[in-house]
Amino acid sequence: MPNEGSTASSPAPAALTPQAVVVPLTRHAIFLVLTMTPEAASADAVRSMCGDLGGLIRAVGFRDPEAKLSCVLSIGSDAWDRLFSGPRPRELHPFKEISAGARHAVSTPGDLLFHIRAERPDLCFELASQIMMKLGDAVEVADEVYGFRYFDDRDLLGFVDGTENPAGQEALDFALVGAEDPAFTGGSYVYVQKYIHDLAGWNALPTEAQERIIGRTKLSDIELDDSIKPTSAHNALNTIVDENGNEQKILREGMVFGNAGRGEYGIYFIAYSRTPGVTEQMLQNMFVGRPPGNYDRILDFSRPLTGTAFFSPPIEILDAIAANALASAPTGNPAENDSSSPAAPASDGSLRIGSLKGERNE
Repeated sequence: MPNEGSTASSPAPAALTPQAVVVPLTRHAIFLVLTMTPEAASADAVRSMCGDLGGLIRAVGFRDPEAKLSCVLSIGSDAWDRLFSGPRPRELHPFKEISAGARHAVSTPGDLLFHIRAERPDLCFELASQIMMKLGDAVEVADEVYGFRYFDDRDLLGFVDGTENPAGQEALDFALVGAEDPAFTGGSYVYVQKYIHDLAGWNALPTEAQERIIGRTKLSDIELDDSIKPTSAHNALNTIVDENGNEQKILREGMVFGNAGRGEYGIYFIAYSRTPGVTEQMLQNMFVGRPPGNYDRILDFSRPLTGTAFFSPPIEILDAIAANALASAPTGNPAENDSSSPAAPASDGSLRIGSLKGERNE
């Protein structure tokens, strides 16, 4: 649930087109985490989805353009290697588990993440249904969370969530990969965690105690003065600065979820960033503490059930993935299916990124 803080040394080049990472806040979202089944055909089904997703979004969203339907597809580290060969995003790796005392940031499976957003829940549901029908037996559901906007952007703990989120050009600079990784400019590193709250325990605290844990006033959302704000406050531990004193941020797009009948209340944390290092440092500060032991007291009342890391490729790379699926698919012409034929398409899983952007500089 980090609040603030990704490296933005230079603007991201516009050579590749980002997915809908930086979009206005909507009232509803679905977070769909999938794992690929072991069959070889599963990889081609996922590659095909990379090319079909844009059409599905347009078809469903056309029913109500004002509902602002969007979807971002992100890919996990293991799935990246399974889907294709060639370059990888330089910092893509599995979620790093953190344990400190009773606090545990778990690492859980996830090959694909579909982050679906709209002003209407039915459009989110319809798109998720179309995605699952398209993928069929190629995937299994690891997690599916239906999030919603709660009052004036508050979480279920009663505080405004994401006050210091970057916006506009700043959001693009902090959320999207730039010239530091030329083959993947416009992509974004994505971290997700599903937190469950002990709401009864939290609500038993006096408001003043809650405010000192968060670092803001509950009603007016004003940041507490440093003279009274503990160094363990949530917003203090999530403030990251570089060696030059510049604050580093992430783009948070989380939403609350719950089931009142089961007593389940939580928040789905999702962060987009130019580099995963900032998100990881924030989580380290929260769970271990800065210094160690000075941890985020929210974790006395909130527990993560999941933790997974992904990379959101630019649209041109998704298209290249889909083109590879078509190239490797068998045709009705035996000569075309003969891998020894000079006219046969390559089927090594390579993204052919060099043909898109020039050779990648290592």
